[in-house]
Order: sequence, then C-alpha cells, then structure tokens
Amino acid sequence: MTLQTPLFDGARAFAFLTAQTDFGPRTPNSVSHARCLAYLEAELGKSADSVVRQNFVEPGYDNETLRLTNVFASFNAAAKKRVLLLAHWDTRPRADQDPNPANRTKPVLGANDGASGVAVLLELARIMKQMPPSIGVDILLVDGEDYGKESDLAKYFLGAKHFAKTMPRTYTPMFGILLDMVGDTDLRIPMEQNSMKFAPQVLSMVFSSAQELGVMQFAPVPGEQIEDDHLALNEAGIPTIDLIDFQYPHWHTVQDTPDKCSPESLAAVGKVLVHVLYTKAGK
Repeated sequence: MTLQTPLFDGARAFAFLTAQTDFGPRTPNSVSHARCLAYLEAELGKSADSVVRQNFVEPGYDNETLRLTNVFASFNAAAKKRVLLLAHWDTRPRADQDPNPANRTKPVLGANDGASGVAVLLELARIMKQMPPSIGVDILLVDGEDYGKESDLAKYFLGAKHFAKTMPRTYTPMFGILLDMVGDTDLRIPMEQNSMKFAPQVLSMVFSSAQELGVMQFAPVPGEQIEDDHLALNEAGIPTIDLIDFQYPHWHTVQDTPDKCSPESLAAVGKVLVHVLYTKAGK
C-alpha cells in the first residue's frame, strides 16, 4: 500500500505571503504588526485544533517597551508524537544593510525575511485540516526575531527565547524545523552548520527527503553557521534545524519585496515538509 501525501500549493502559499506584506512592515508596536497578528490568528484558527496567543513584553531601544506575541497552533492535539514547525512573523525596523544610506533607518517589508516561512506554514495548516497527519504538529509563529541592532544578539530571537523559557516541561516534541528566508526566487538551501551540530539526524531526514523527491533547491553541502531562532530551542532540549538561504542579496534592505520571491520556491520547501510529516516523522 502506497502512503498518500497531500499536494502543497505554491500559488496559495504565495498568496499567504502577499497577504502579510500587504499590511506593510510588521515591526513591533506598529499598527501593521497588530493587524497582521489578527490575520495570522484567524487563518490558523480555520485549521488548527487550538490557537493560543503568548503575549509578552521586552525592553527595546531608547526606553521603548516592545509588546510582542507568539502564536502557537496545534494540529492532531491528542497525538503523543509531535513535531514543531516555526517561523518568525515580525519584520526588521531598520534596513541597515541597504546600499543606499538614506534607506537605512526605514523598516523592511520582509517578503522573504519573515513572510516566506510563515506563508509555507499557513499552507501546511490548510493541508493538515484537509488531511490530518498521523502525528501531532505544532506551528509556532515567533515575534521579535529581527528587532536587534547589528551584533546585539541580546535583542534578537526574542519570541523563540521566550517560548523556550516558558514552555511546559511536559512539551517534548521529537524535533523542530525552523523556516527562515525560504522564498527567494533563486532558492538554494544548504545544510546550516548549527543544525548539523545540534540536530544532525533531523537534517539528514529532511535533506534525504528532498533528494528522494528530486527537489534541487536543497543542497546537501555545508552552509553558513547562522544565529537564529533554532538555537534557543536546541538549548531547551528540542533538536531543531534551520532551513535558510542566507545568500539573499536583499537581506535587511528595503528591496525585500514579493517580486524577489516565487511560488516555486515556497512549493519546493512545502513539498519536502509534507513528505517529512506524512511519511518520515515518527516512523
């Protein structure tokens, strides 16, 4: 008997991407941030068994208090074997890598750096509603990932750090997969080095799945060592990998717009994740 796996719709995922960017930059404390949060919660609410907001505050720069929110959605909530999928939904307040100095204090739209990972997860949520997986799956959208100034790591990854610090001890998913910058039209995802170090078996499962499916955007070669949301989860005992294409020329610039992303790239990542969730995880 052949296991049936659902089809991932890249065009629908791309529509989820542009729905986010239509709000504008989703920087903490902004109106766009609040509106996008309501949208994400509503979209996940259409498909998940439960959706929970995790509100918290963090000190920002210049005496600013950041009002942040993680969103945690569960699918097949009764299953003991669980997988955690996550992406950050906030965007960067300053385009500090922009080649034009006049743009470096402007916020980033974050089509790839933010919206792409969330878009893949929203399409997966829709799929899991239609065809529930045999395992439990949790989707975590983290806030405050991209707030910090360059080299100030204390002000990055705020949502992932908060989740890792406050999650119940009884929450023990088998593994986690972080999606970050997965929509680039010229997508190439290598094996991120912290993932190789902390979760090599998970990385091997995902990349072998890509190879089985003929998804060429996954390159089974070592990539950069990236500081990202997955580090806090690994430190908390959840082996978590980071799927990221860091060779993105529009990173932290005002040019990180939907035209730099493609449905085909989102579909490549989504197809691999569907294969992992429905045929590999928990076996």
